[in-house]
Amino acid sequence: MSRTRTASVPCMTTTDSTHSGAHPRFAAALDELGLGELRGRIRRFPDATRTAAEAAAAIGCELSEICKSLIFAADGVPVLVLMDGSSRVDLERVRQELGAAKVTRAKADVVRETTGYAIGGVPPFGHLTKTRVLADRSLLEHDVVWAAAGNPHAVFPMAPEDLVAHAGATLVDVREQTP
Repeated sequence: MSRTRTASVPCMTTTDSTHSGAHPRFAAALDELGLGELRGRIRRFPDATRTAAEAAAAIGCELSEICKSLIFAADGVPVLVLMDGSSRVDLERVRQELGAAKVTRAKADVVRETTGYAIGGVPPFGHLTKTRVLADRSLLEHDVVWAAAGNPHAVFPMAPEDLVAHAGATLVDVREQTP
């Protein structure tokens, strides 16, 4: 298993101790889940970490150690897929997993209405609405993964098993297979 490197990671800390760089709704969700101590581990960067590649470069970790929170529409119903940063979601596998007729990537307005966050800052939990969550097993290949903390400049580390549990996710195999 790979180890997340956190030494000498350039980050900007905030002076607001109420949420330490996290979106206020996400900070409240951490408290509601009994995870308030995670607020102190949130890293806020001056440059955006909207993409997995940007986040991995800012943190100094492997691309696969990033947890992407992606919203799809399965027969028009939003579903959250948690995927490692180096992989792509196989929509056909998601469709089969959900027993849906059609799965598409959700539009930006649907993502914000469903989660309360903009694309590039969607955390794995703490959303406006209760959504079905699928987590690809590839996340479990690491001791720690990094996920968005509700805005495009902040991320937090968490053991993937804990992240999956707090997100209420079902473990699945939905990443694209490389030939």
